[in-house]
Amino acid sequence: MTLPAAPAGKLALDFEALYRAARDDVFAYVATLLRDRGAAEDVTALAFERAFRKRTSFDARRGSERAWLFGIARNAALDELRKRKRTAQLAIDPEDMGAATDDEADRTLRRAAVRAALAELPPRERELIALKFHAGLDNAELAAVLGVSVSNAGTRLHRALTKLREILDDQS
Repeated sequence: MTLPAAPAGKLALDFEALYRAARDDVFAYVATLLRDRGAAEDVTALAFERAFRKRTSFDARRGSERAWLFGIARNAALDELRKRKRTAQLAIDPEDMGAATDDEADRTLRRAAVRAALAELPPRERELIALKFHAGLDNAELAAVLGVSVSNAGTRLHRALTKLREILDDQS
């Protein structure tokens, strides 16, 4: 599929490369917010559709391509949450269902513990952790997506991680 060229004077966004590099991270982030794999697939597709339609509006001076994309994905996920006015349970990943070795079993148990701990966090804190670790955004990119200062993004993330650690400590 050949994409139309960017208008004269605008930096062309390599949408295909951005899609290939970020699709799994966007899905993981959206799935963490929605806690529903099926809805996450739909919202991920919607986010990329919106990004494709808005690709000529990307402005590198306002942040990275990933931050721009995750801002669009965030808005799409929040739209879905508003529409549903509820959250669904995150489905278990198929790879978590059968562990062949002790290491795999340990990883599966750790993933399940983290997933359960994340579910206990308020949605805003769960979102911060998802943006940081699923999306791989740095604090400046987090700040751009959330519309806050870099120091505020760092402080919020630190508090969310502290709460997550406390929940995990209480579980063990």
